[in-house]
Amino acid sequence: MTTFEPAGSTMSPVAEDVDAVDLEPTAATLRLLQLMRTGAIDETIARELGVSLRTVHRRITRLQNLLGVCSRFQLGVIACERGWV
Repeated sequence: MTTFEPAGSTMSPVAEDVDAVDLEPTAATLRLLQLMRTGAIDETIARELGVSLRTVHRRITRLQNLLGVCSRFQLGVIACERGWV
């Protein structure tokens, strides 16, 4: 029997998410945040990183989910609080 969590569950992060946060910031994350900090648009970030625009969006969304934030502004605030930028 499989049990599913209801959508929007407020449960705390699972162990693998906590481990993922502990592994951050990687060099790639630091470079992404550095480019975001300059105010670069996503297309410029993609070009600088040598990745697609979709990859930039995915990486930012992954960081937002990892840190439990809803906006890029919050991502920047939390990254600063953690000393990542």
